[in-house]
Amino acid sequence: MERPAGHAENADQIAYWNGPSGQRWADRHAAQENLLGPIADVLIDRAGPKPGERVLDVGCGSGATTFAFARAVAPDGFALGLDVSEPMLSQARALAPKGLPLDFVLADATVHRFEPASFDLLASRFGVMFFADPIASFTNLRRALKPAGRLAFVCWREPKENPWAMTPLMAVYKHVPKMPPVGPEEPGPFAFASEERVTRILKGAGFADVAMEPHNLAMDIAIGGGLEAAVDGSLQIGPASRALQGHPPETYEAAKASIREALAPFLKGQSVALQGAIWIVTAKVG
Repeated sequence: MERPAGHAENADQIAYWNGPSGQRWADRHAAQENLLGPIADVLIDRAGPKPGERVLDVGCGSGATTFAFARAVAPDGFALGLDVSEPMLSQARALAPKGLPLDFVLADATVHRFEPASFDLLASRFGVMFFADPIASFTNLRRALKPAGRLAFVCWREPKENPWAMTPLMAVYKHVPKMPPVGPEEPGPFAFASEERVTRILKGAGFADVAMEPHNLAMDIAIGGGLEAAVDGSLQIGPASRALQGHPPETYEAAKASIREALAPFLKGQSVALQGAIWIVTAKVG
C-alpha cells in the first residue's frame, strides 16, 4: 500500500490512517457520512464556496466534503481533496461523481509542495487536529492560499461536551485501564478543543480575523439502525474502539454489554441520539 512522504513527527498518524483503523473508516464511509453529513452542511454554509473558486479540502477522507465543494464551485472552479490515508482516498476516487471539477492527492499537508497562492478557500471537516506541529502545517497551507484567501474548518470541542463519544468510552473503562492521557499540545480528535490554542496556532501561521463559533447538534450514533447498530458502531471506530484494542474476547464481550447498557436510555425508536459539540473556525490570510 502506498504511503505519502511526510513530516517525521507525523509518522505515527500516517501509519495509523494507513493501517487497520484507516481501513475500518474506509469500510464505514457510508455510515459515517450519514452521521457526519449534517456537520458538512454547517461547514459548507460557513465556508461559502462560490462558483469559479478553488478549494483545498484537508483531511478529506472518503471524499464526501470534496464532492460537495466541487458541486458548489462548478463548472469553472476546482476542489482538491488531500489526505494521508490511501484506504480512504481509494474510496474517494471510486465514489467521485463523473464530471465534477475535482482531484485527490495522497499527501501530508505539513510538507506537501502546493502551488503558491493557488486556492481561494482552505476547508476541513475534522481533518486538521492530527498535526504534530500545527503551526508548521498551517503555515504551509497558508502559502497555498491567495492573498485574499480564507479558511473554514470544524473541530471537536472538549470531550466532556461530546457524550456521543465519551458515553461508550466510559462504559469500556469499566473493563480496561484508561488510555494514557493526551497532552494539550498532542495531536488527536480533541486536540483543537481549546479556543486559546487554536487562535494561537492560526495567528502563528499567519492568519488573521480568527473566529470560533460553538455549535451543538444531536448525533444519532445508531444512524437509524437501533441500539445494536449504535453499539457496533462504537466498537468499530472512535475512542471506545481504541481503548479495547489488544484485549481478549471475553473483555470485549463484557465491554460490549456495558456499552449497550449505557446507550439504552437514549434509544428512541431506531435512533440513539447524544450531543455533539463542535467549533466552526474561520479566518483570513493575514
